[in-house]
Amino acid sequence: MRRPLTSLMSLFIGGWLSLLTSTATAEMRLHKVGEALSHPWGMDFLSRDEMIITTRPGRLVKIALDTGETTPISGVPQVAHFGQGGLLDVLVDGDWLYLCYAKAVGDNVATAIDKARLVGTSLQGRMTIFTSNHQSPSAHHFGCRLVLQDNHLFASLGDRGERQSAQNPRLHSGSIIRLQLDGRPATNTPLRDRWAPEIYAIGHRNPQGLAQHPQSGALYAHEHGPKGGDEINIITAGENYGWPLVSHGKEYGTNTPVSAEKSRPDMIDPLWVWDPSIAPSGMAFYPDNASHFPELQGKLLVGSLKFQRLYALTLSEDGHPLSERVILDGDLGRIRDVAVSDEGVIYLINDANNGGLYRLTNNK
Repeated sequence: MRRPLTSLMSLFIGGWLSLLTSTATAEMRLHKVGEALSHPWGMDFLSRDEMIITTRPGRLVKIALDTGETTPISGVPQVAHFGQGGLLDVLVDGDWLYLCYAKAVGDNVATAIDKARLVGTSLQGRMTIFTSNHQSPSAHHFGCRLVLQDNHLFASLGDRGERQSAQNPRLHSGSIIRLQLDGRPATNTPLRDRWAPEIYAIGHRNPQGLAQHPQSGALYAHEHGPKGGDEINIITAGENYGWPLVSHGKEYGTNTPVSAEKSRPDMIDPLWVWDPSIAPSGMAFYPDNASHFPELQGKLLVGSLKFQRLYALTLSEDGHPLSERVILDGDLGRIRDVAVSDEGVIYLINDANNGGLYRLTNNK
């Protein structure tokens, strides 16, 4: 089943106009929360008052949102910190934490997921519940965003810089996987023949945004394309999202199209394409009932590494992106992740040597 791609021309025009009408700086203010962190990557709320944050070099910390007190967490797995690898996303489920990271396996590296109970300031009973079956010396494209939905764990896995692996459904790389909370494959996923049992969808390059729509429950993912061709997709079980057989991107060295086709009847078209690429990372829905920024209600927030912006995308009634607006531009550097409190306060982390957690508040 194919979905229609929104007209690229309308996207370009809408994006250009959004830049002209951005009103970010006058109405919003950034506040640093806690100590500086080296290349923070993922975050989640421990409670209304605390955030837990990973750093790519391998630290895990919790930060009190009112005082900024920063406390290290012990018992973290040893990570392969090189290139794009390291300690990446974190997901909170009650007392349990899930960590997605780059794990050394002999001379190679694999994307792995650990589960542990947070007791005080340490991880207890930590166990590895998933290790990718595609192990590679590559330092690229780990993906590694986590979402909990209906007592199942979704994770996005990059192609590890080996693009053809994304079309091999026996390999975990270049896919969205779905697991039971103990790491076993989900039992009710519609599987295709010869697909690895954990795989939910294939054909992804490097997905670093994953979020569940609060009303429909649809799973949204965005991914880094090559030069041009960053995408937003709604993920459906058993579908192929095209990479690298279908892409809107171009090769970095030659500027030639990656693929001969931009659409195929047996693959899913993206709902949104960024050209030029913004290098999207992190994604969160702004609550419909949050009052802190009422103009953002129901919008999809996406961070940009390349342009150092925070985007707000307006969605249609059926959940398709219609337009975008830049709500923060260059004030924070490379935005790596986005989180929103129930009250609508926006939290951001920036990918820098002296990065950290920031609160975006209404300055009215």
